[in-house]
Amino acid sequence: MRIGVLGTGDMADALATHWVRAGHNVAIGGRDMHKAERLATRLGGSAKPVTLPAAAEFGQVVLAALPFGTGTSVVRELRAVVDGKVLIDCSNPVGPGFRLLTQSGLSAAQQLAAAAPGAHVVKAFNLCHEDVWRMSPPIFDGRRLAVPVCGDDETALALVHQLVRQVGCEPVAGGSLERAGLLEATAALFIGLWVGEGVDAQAIAPPLAYAAGPRDEEPRTAEEAFRQEF
Repeated sequence: MRIGVLGTGDMADALATHWVRAGHNVAIGGRDMHKAERLATRLGGSAKPVTLPAAAEFGQVVLAALPFGTGTSVVRELRAVVDGKVLIDCSNPVGPGFRLLTQSGLSAAQQLAAAAPGAHVVKAFNLCHEDVWRMSPPIFDGRRLAVPVCGDDETALALVHQLVRQVGCEPVAGGSLERAGLLEATAALFIGLWVGEGVDAQAIAPPLAYAAGPRDEEPRTAEEAFRQEF
């Protein structure tokens, strides 16, 4: 697969590392060619440094590894180039005080889709720090990290699911792109808990078996259930 990466920062580095190792052809696009060259050299393998437009042109899948706002403006300039392509958004619109910057409008992923209406935008890889994505693979307590993925095009989702697995994670269907805002809000909440409060965000959710409430070992009749409730 040909993957174009827009950006030369930590997320570009962390994710592209796995995809180069998986045998994909990767073009690292940057405004600063020196940074693109340094990252491509560090990645090795098939990675090559190019300009942002060249990375978008090269990739069947394009990763927008750019800060919120910057990604939208860059993609708007490249909208004709990314037409018909899979465009992954991993940004988090989180500002000072861990405030969600999109509360009154479209999610970051939807803004990207509006900037390039011909692209198949998929939201993924936004819930973890870049150092988690550097792990090979990210496994915690014997369980692979799950990655929610939101998008509207089935072919695009299948490709991103493949790329998630090649990072060593398990893809989870997150629903349509309309639900990407929920992922971004979750990131704002989790970052506020992890960084702002020093709280283990995983502790706020019960195990799956208890998601709908405790389960009795013995099934109850409707009458017994009613008496227990009242």
